[in-house]
Amino acid sequence: MKTQPINLLFFLFVFNFLYAQDMKPGFSYLEKGNYEQAEHFFENVLKTHPTNKTARLCYGRAVGLNGNSEKAITLFKSLLNDYPTDYEVKLNYAESLLWNRNFTSAEDYYIKLVNENSKSFPALLGYANTLSNLKNFDKAMTYVDKALTVSPGNPNALLSKKYIRLGLANKKIQTQEYEESESILKENLIDFKNDSETLQNLANLYLISEQNDKAEKAFEQIGENPNNQLISLNGISLTNHLNEKDKEALLISEKAFGLINDKTVNSVKERTIERYIQALIWNKKFSKAQKEIDNLITPNKTPENWILALRATLNIYKNDFKKSVNDYDLILKKDSASFDGNLGKANALKAIGDAKQAYTYADNTLMFYENQKDAINFIKTLDRTFTPFVSSKASYSFDNGNNEAYSLVVRSEFPLSTKFKLFGSYNYRTNSNSVSNINANSNNLAFGFSYQLLNNLTFTGDAGIFVSESNVNDYSQLLTNMSFNFKPFKLQTLDFGYKREMQNFNTELQDREIVMDNFFVNYSLNTNFNLGLYSQYFYTTQNDGNSRNLFFASLYYSLLEKPSLKAGINYQNISFKNQVPTIYFSPESFNAVEAFVNIIKPDLTVKGKGWFYELTAATGFQYIENDDKQNTYRFQGKLGYKISERSLLNLFGTHSNIASTIATGFTFTEIGIHFKYYFLKKPVFETSKLF
Repeated sequence: MKTQPINLLFFLFVFNFLYAQDMKPGFSYLEKGNYEQAEHFFENVLKTHPTNKTARLCYGRAVGLNGNSEKAITLFKSLLNDYPTDYEVKLNYAESLLWNRNFTSAEDYYIKLVNENSKSFPALLGYANTLSNLKNFDKAMTYVDKALTVSPGNPNALLSKKYIRLGLANKKIQTQEYEESESILKENLIDFKNDSETLQNLANLYLISEQNDKAEKAFEQIGENPNNQLISLNGISLTNHLNEKDKEALLISEKAFGLINDKTVNSVKERTIERYIQALIWNKKFSKAQKEIDNLITPNKTPENWILALRATLNIYKNDFKKSVNDYDLILKKDSASFDGNLGKANALKAIGDAKQAYTYADNTLMFYENQKDAINFIKTLDRTFTPFVSSKASYSFDNGNNEAYSLVVRSEFPLSTKFKLFGSYNYRTNSNSVSNINANSNNLAFGFSYQLLNNLTFTGDAGIFVSESNVNDYSQLLTNMSFNFKPFKLQTLDFGYKREMQNFNTELQDREIVMDNFFVNYSLNTNFNLGLYSQYFYTTQNDGNSRNLFFASLYYSLLEKPSLKAGINYQNISFKNQVPTIYFSPESFNAVEAFVNIIKPDLTVKGKGWFYELTAATGFQYIENDDKQNTYRFQGKLGYKISERSLLNLFGTHSNIASTIATGFTFTEIGIHFKYYFLKKPVFETSKLF
């Protein structure tokens, strides 16, 4: 907490005329803050008059205010020995404890001084400043007001009150009392109109409380002072980014960057360069951002922490998380309390799959920055990944082959650690056909687990039983699913495994008891230039002697990030060894090409209520063996609402005439409802130790 030295000079002008000296130059040095000159001046006075109390007091103040607070304490203790009842000496000794940051000792001593003289302005203000440094801002406010009652309008007391208010407002922010904090800061603006520090604190409050438009107005008000133009532009750029206007954010940062000159204060210059590079990163101008960062680095010298943080951020956006971790380690080596280093490393560790260490560094952030909102939200998001939940999905489907089906799926996951989780599912389905008048139902119960073998390798497996009942055939079959999820390189994911399932799309297929043994590989590749590829291959053998090859590939381009908007081309090829078209769709060759558009607004991971949606529209052509090409279309969508932090509900639907969509090659429609609920508030195992 920033405070001003208490003006005690009014009692220093009365001195013993037997030792009268012309000490006015020394007093002037002290008043103007020329403490080194004042120290030399009074040191020389004391050489000839070593017992002069006024000179000793002034010398002690000069020494303390010049940075040698421990020596000042010693000097004032000596004075106390000589003048144990002198109130002025006591006041100076108390202030020397403040200079030396012995706040607890200073508090005890000031209490005695205030009790001795409740109208002493220096004692009241000193006590207020002590309480402020001890972060007891409410009580500090009481005593600074008492000081102002004794000396109305005193500039030192008003300045102390300003910083007490800033401290109190910040404390209110930590406890999320945003309205109270705003009120306190606005009181400061009454006493200190357009004060830059207060406006910056107010803007920060609005940013934390997600009132971005108010934050932008506060930054604009800061810019009314030409000396604060860069601070203003940097803040406005940030608010544009938070409002998902990254292009505008870059334009504003480019303007600020161009205003830097030789007269720019170093700290403001650094923040302006930092914001400009951040804006380049937000706009995925990675090469230019890398060039600007390289220009800041001196060869054979470890970069400053703010430069390392920029490089780490760039690599996070480029999905090069291991490089980010290395830079965050360099930051923490120089400053273990670094906010960027601790929370940045937590984010990078989460991205590479090391959740346990991610929790550790998020905890470190909260240890140094109590109740820090970003760290709390990070832990909440990570906790949600490991919180047990249950979901249920009910659907109704039909096709133009007179098939109808009702389905209910209930699934639950129960993580036992950051690496191991149990899960189970139950699926009930009824099939009917209005032409054949055959009805069938099935029950499928399965249990499994998932275990993270390495940060980039996870095994998932389950096993269960499928029970079919109809007016034609009853049977049961063992089903299983085993797969590995592997991330061999950045921006790449490989899934491979085995899945045993039943053909149960309609009653006839279900009665035939066709078991499908699928061996599959999925591969996805993303890039830093918005292009992506997803591919899938299935080789399937069936107990009816047939086999299938299925290949699917999707090449897409990301047009927007929020909401996510992608467009691309899909290709699919299917071939069966045997053709049994009267039983199920089994062409010797099938090819389909479609263009699609996909838009997604996901549900908010941690925050409360809100809408989310997804829509895919596609059209193209399909080629079934030697038949003429056929036009295809496909629509898929969902619309949901997050009811609370722990529950969400959505409707979903699909309509398609693509032959491969279903086993019989008919036009297909499905509608349904999905509900998800986290039945516990947090994981069952210990995650964060501080939150």
